[in-house]
Amino acid sequence: MSDRIFGAVGLLIAIGFAFAAMAIEESFLSDAVGPKAFPLIIAAVLGLASIAIILRPDASPEWPSLGRLTEILAAAVVMILYAEMLPVIGFIIATIFAAAYLTWRLGSGLVGSVLTGLGTSFGIYIIFHLVLGLSLARGPFGF
Repeated sequence: MSDRIFGAVGLLIAIGFAFAAMAIEESFLSDAVGPKAFPLIIAAVLGLASIAIILRPDASPEWPSLGRLTEILAAAVVMILYAEMLPVIGFIIATIFAAAYLTWRLGSGLVGSVLTGLGTSFGIYIIFHLVLGLSLARGPFGF
């Protein structure tokens, strides 16, 4: 029963997402695909996956233990804090902390998590900002 509820919620979110995508105004200078294409593709994939869950639910789903649910909630909180802190402390610092925490919770050691956070943050910064020229959130140190 819980799978069908989850699938129905996912289907409602997909429908809402599609309606929101249809409300995007197109500029006269848009490309052939337009700005609505990617959100509509995401809505379609979410909708199809939700329908599959509704039609073929798991016979006996195994819910995570309370400890695992707490870890999932903590990861969600870290991602929300990451989004909130990006404009405040900048991309590099926020990404270091978020990536280090998440890899630590996935089982890496403390040193490995810090190195992964550093490598992820600087790697993405180099590729997206320096190579591709995309702007990323600047922190108090200008990067």
